Amino acid sequence: MKKLESSLINMVGVLVCVCLVMGGILAFVNHVTEGPISQQAEKALSDGIKAVMMSDKLSVTDNDTIKQDFDGKECVFIVHKVADAEGKELGAAIESKTMGFGGDLKVLVGFNPDGEILGYTLLQHSETPGLGAKADTWFQKDGKGSIIGKNPATPLVVNKDGGDVDAITASTITSRAFLKAVNQAYSVYKNNKTDAQSGATKKVAINKEGE
Repeated sequence: MKKLESSLINMVGVLVCVCLVMGGILAFVNHVTEGPISQQAEKALSDGIKAVMMSDKLSVTDNDTIKQDFDGKECVFIVHKVADAEGKELGAAIESKTMGFGGDLKVLVGFNPDGEILGYTLLQHSETPGLGAKADTWFQKDGKGSIIGKNPATPLVVNKDGGDVDAITASTITSRAFLKAVNQAYSVYKNNKTDAQSGATKKVAINKEGE
């Protein structure tokens, strides 16, 4: 019995040591990779903003985190205001997220000063490969359901729901979620512009993040 207790204590001691060593290794790896991962994410966002604004010669003049209620739920958006080399306003690229078929669907949408869609890109999605994942190209300029150049002042809606946007084949849920993200992004952009021009305070919470 004494020998059994000694073996049990030894095994527990070994396991504790292994856990401590592995924890230390994981912490070190996380520390080493945290910087490069952050830099890669920033570059991806920077490239995405240029892509959706259809210009390489631009600068982000401000980044606002905006909270706005939709359907009784508070949603968070990030508005990247953009200007050209001379400081002229080009519009804004807005990060918008909704629930798709497989999980969160995060979209970056570019709007010109008139509210027309310049471009978009998917920042995150868990949609089915070959089906909902087609949202990455389906709604682009040369896609079957192109929304480029449209102004969501009249919300974008798929044909099946009485609108004029062709839904992705066999992926109506993803199409609805995508257009919802775009419509909400437009609403935030419109409200943000109105507040900036009038100085009025609406029921929209804004937190400055800086460049």
